[in-house]
Amino acid sequence: MSNTEHVVRELDPVLLEVLVCPVCHGPLTYDRANQELISEQAGLAFPVRDGIPVMLVDEARQLEPVK
Repeated sequence: MSNTEHVVRELDPVLLEVLVCPVCHGPLTYDRANQELISEQAGLAFPVRDGIPVMLVDEARQLEPVK
């Protein structure tokens, strides 16, 4: 496998049930295609790297506002 190939990993459903947004403590949804955990309430997307959620605000991506 080359470095340019993107491996899509599944996130453990039990883990998804217990994780909450570190900013607002609200629910997260898993965006499998982008490998991110989305917090609609906080407007942030947290990356999932190698199947491991990175729940650091400094690593999160700001979501685009809904128009």
